Amino acid sequence: MGDEAMTLTGGCQCGAIRFAVEKPGGSGMCHCRMCQKAFGSFYAAMVTAPGLKWTRGEPKWFQSSNLVRRGFCPDCGTPIAYDAGEALEIAVAVFDDPEQVAPTIQVNSNDKLSFVDELHNLPTRPAAESPEFFASLVSYQHPDHDTEGWVPHTGQEQGNTHE
Repeated sequence: MGDEAMTLTGGCQCGAIRFAVEKPGGSGMCHCRMCQKAFGSFYAAMVTAPGLKWTRGEPKWFQSSNLVRRGFCPDCGTPIAYDAGEALEIAVAVFDDPEQVAPTIQVNSNDKLSFVDELHNLPTRPAAESPEFFASLVSYQHPDHDTEGWVPHTGQEQGNTHE
């Protein structure tokens, strides 16, 4: 990452929670079963977040063990943070530009699911094979940038009200 000052932003899927991190630290993928369940995924990719500032809202916390609590958006459920008391970590995928904090290490590989290393060999199905679905899709997801305000989606609006 270099020594230059870097501030990266991100937030949850609905936009209720936004954050800024100055000069993010190390990034890794955790394969432990607790992270799998917390993220609803095969692993959790996280980056240390020195200088973290919550710029809109704050996560709700779940004490997942005697040593760790996990932060998530109480409005949309997005997993956001991991706190083991030493250094708070933020989920890589919730950054506006996740490419800036790509994982550089894997941890807890003893819990890695057997198929994870072969996922890249699976066949792919392009979006073009479901044109009706994507043509009618209206996203209510918050955009990948900071916005003036946040309006919760009620299911009544047409289009994205978070632009």
